[in-house]
Amino acid sequence: MSKVFIILQANEETRSIVEAIEQDNPDAEVVHEPAMVKVQAEGHLVVRRETIEEEIGREFDMQELNINLITLSGNVDEDEDALTLTWNS
Repeated sequence: MSKVFIILQANEETRSIVEAIEQDNPDAEVVHEPAMVKVQAEGHLVVRRETIEEEIGREFDMQELNINLITLSGNVDEDEDALTLTWNS
């Protein structure tokens, strides 16, 4: 199975988002680079609005991810509550 990933700019705004992604994906690997953070997992990764809101302490529109998004890999399923990346086997 191939890895899916999301890469975000490394800044104060994304720190809580990455922590939320880690909570929802305990098997994910987080790679910190000087200007970016890559979160990758085998076959499936989910980014949940509710978990991000708990981390940042305010309402969060999933479109806000695009502000700090560098790239992602996988088949994308997105709605107002979650962004899911998968590879179909």
